[in-house]
Amino acid sequence: MIRHRFHLRETIATIIADEEQHVEAARQGITRARQELEHYIAGDPFFLTTFESYSVDTGILVVDRMSGASGAAGVGPMAAVAGSIAWAGVESMEEAGASFGIVDNGGDIALLCDREVRIGIHAGSSPFSDRYAFVTGPLPGIWGICTSSATVGHSISLGVADAAVVFSQSPALADAWATAICNRVRTDDTAVVDEALLGGIEGACIIIGEWRYRKGTLPKVVKAHVRHDLITGGLW
Repeated sequence: MIRHRFHLRETIATIIADEEQHVEAARQGITRARQELEHYIAGDPFFLTTFESYSVDTGILVVDRMSGASGAAGVGPMAAVAGSIAWAGVESMEEAGASFGIVDNGGDIALLCDREVRIGIHAGSSPFSDRYAFVTGPLPGIWGICTSSATVGHSISLGVADAAVVFSQSPALADAWATAICNRVRTDDTAVVDEALLGGIEGACIIIGEWRYRKGTLPKVVKAHVRHDLITGGLW
């Protein structure tokens, strides 16, 4: 198994594959999606800055996926950028013949999985951080496993969660809803999770300090030691 770190401007990703040609395919897919998105934003800068849902129909796959996820979750389209770019990378791997491939774009993961994998849970200073992992796979098609945090990383958050992890068959939707859940969930108010389940996600897991909340269909959780050198960080 090959693990490759890929850095392109704001994108800092880890690509995991069986073959070098699939790593290269992921690099090309990520690069192409970024170029298409940057070109679009140059003509529509509001797409980059708005925190509100924003509907466009451009024929540009990465842009339209972000817009669709934005509308579903009620957040700005850039809330879905990391998951959408990771999705483009894994799609490119699949088109190159891969049956296994992962792109971890700063904690927003797109996954094509023909085997069991473990995905560690990093939740800042929470006592649950780096001690547990989700066990998932094999899975049909490409899935998204995306995380938003108010206490970890560079992204803007309006919430309090150490980690809001969302599972969906759409990495763009998983990313957008992770942001929405992280922004709005509180220990005494989990209504946003029900909205997300109605909005197309499979399940969500939220950690706030010593408080945990799970709902929907989720992989099993096992004890694990999460290595910090394997944690990917980035802006996009």
